Amino acid sequence: MPEISGSTGPTPETHVIDFRAAEQLLNARDPRGAVKLLDSVIAAHPENTAARLLRARAFFAAAQLRPAELEFTIVLEREPDNAFAHFALARTYERRGEPELAKRHFRLAAALDPNPEYLKAAQFDV
Repeated sequence: MPEISGSTGPTPETHVIDFRAAEQLLNARDPRGAVKLLDSVIAAHPENTAARLLRARAFFAAAQLRPAELEFTIVLEREPDNAFAHFALARTYERRGEPELAKRHFRLAAALDPNPEYLKAAQFDV
C-alpha cells in the first residue's frame, strides 16, 4: 500500500473552493471574509483577473477604497476593455470625492458597454 504523505498546502481545487466561498461571502454581505479567502488565492495565482476583480469588489464593499482602486487598476491593466471594472473604479473614485477621475471611467464604461446604468452615470448630456 502506498504511503500517504502529509499535506503539501493548498491545491488548485482548494483555491477554486475558496474563490466560490468568497463569492458567497460577498453576496452575504461579508466582504472582509471574502478578502481573507481571496488573499491566499491571489498569492498563489497573482495573474488571476477574476479573483482580483472579486477582491476589488470586496474591498469596495468594505469601504477600503485605496485597495479597491489598486485591484480595479490591476484588472484594467490586463483587461482595458472591461466595462464593469471601469464602472466600479469610477464608483470608487466617486466615493473618494474625485469626480473628474470618476467621470472619465464612467464614460469609458459606457463607451465599452451601453448598459443603461453605465450610460446614466456617464452623463454624456451634461
